Amino acid sequence: MKKIGIPAVILAFIMLALLTVTPVMAQDSCAAITKGEVFYSATHYLAGQPIPTGYDAYGYNYQAHQFRGSYFNVYSGGAGYPAWQGNDEAYLTANPMASTHWAWPYREVNLVMKWNDAWISNKDCDGDGKLDRYYGYSSYIGSGAWETNHQWGYNDDGTKWNYFCKIVAAPADATNVGGFWYTTEGVEIGPAIWGAFAITQEVYTDPAVDLHGVQYISPNNAGFGSYAP
Repeated sequence: MKKIGIPAVILAFIMLALLTVTPVMAQDSCAAITKGEVFYSATHYLAGQPIPTGYDAYGYNYQAHQFRGSYFNVYSGGAGYPAWQGNDEAYLTANPMASTHWAWPYREVNLVMKWNDAWISNKDCDGDGKLDRYYGYSSYIGSGAWETNHQWGYNDDGTKWNYFCKIVAAPADATNVGGFWYTTEGVEIGPAIWGAFAITQEVYTDPAVDLHGVQYISPNNAGFGSYAP
């Protein structure tokens, strides 16, 4: 089993750019998945089909703010491939170039992501044709957005590894110093990731490298409520 190293590729980012939204009438201010108004983009394998209210074949449930599936399937649809279902030989026979995708080696890594409405909404209320991010704010900073990543798999010797982390948008008054976000009082929030975010907790258990349990917890607070606007 190919394992994702820390911190190189451990965190997956939700593929919002793969969705398009139909225009809505003036009397209805928000386009919504529940109304069949959000579609897979033209570059997606499922181009033109409406996003379902439940889980799709890849493992995304945009309505419920969740992903559950193969790490590779986070990205496969956007790359123009069908969802990988576990049969390498059949999949590569039909999609030979899939093996060149950077996420292919991690296809057997199990991934669960959860996020809140500020991270990615299930509606388009600002009319830009995409599901809203940080609605009501100019950027993720200060929006209270959060996401969790939970990954697990098996080492070559059969032992199981498990990784979990919490990610929050940095508060509006936070400062990034040397790759770490800090509060106005100078208390460390966590290491910066993807520019606007901080990791507030990491739990990693892997007997193959003698890691067990909590590896990092924010000196400020690991709880999402502490970073709500």
